Amino acid sequence: MAEPLLSLSGVTSGYGQIQVLWGMDLAVNAGEVVALVGSNGAGKSTLLRTISGQLAPSAGSIRFDGTEIGGSRPDIILKAGIAHVPEGRRLFRGLTVRDNLLLGAYLRTDKQAIADDLEWVFELFPILRERQRQDATTLSGGEQQMCAVGRGIMSRPRLLMIDELSLGLSPRMVEHLGNALVALNKAGQTILLVEQDVMTAFELSNRAYIVENGRVARTGASAELARDPTVSDAYLSI
Repeated sequence: MAEPLLSLSGVTSGYGQIQVLWGMDLAVNAGEVVALVGSNGAGKSTLLRTISGQLAPSAGSIRFDGTEIGGSRPDIILKAGIAHVPEGRRLFRGLTVRDNLLLGAYLRTDKQAIADDLEWVFELFPILRERQRQDATTLSGGEQQMCAVGRGIMSRPRLLMIDELSLGLSPRMVEHLGNALVALNKAGQTILLVEQDVMTAFELSNRAYIVENGRVARTGASAELARDPTVSDAYLSI
């Protein structure tokens, strides 16, 4: 059996003396959409920050495409092929939508491929083409999320990690973004999705991990977890 594209084994991490993750195990296979779900403070965002190099694990292993990356600098991890779309979008004020998108490709030198990927982002999110000369921070919340996801795509990652896709957005905008992720995945993009809206996460993903108090509490096929009464009672009725 092929090794997962991303695999975590016994990963411990946190902020200074505050430990958040306690021996996390996780795997993402190439071509999958895998969701991380759980309540606020469960450790989902900390896990993404640890994978992308913003936090260094204090124990355990993080392997990407067969190579250990745990504790590597964020730029090294980005070069390896992991892009992180952070919670809160974090677009650059004073820069246009187009410039924010192109910042996602700042480590690349393949000009024609960058132009092709920019066109792909505009096809996924047509409103960004219309607003490409506008200051990105003046967009609506949903449009800013499109821009943040598009910026991640522009690095041409092998793994795209998205933190809280739907937070604060209208159901219609969430549906639009979800359709874009489905299109991305059909085009071959592997995605690791953090999502507090458990039903949205299950609908978009192949597999899911339920995280509680910095540990994996449950994992399995998303469709099976959605039908599990204990999962429904704990998460879907909230």
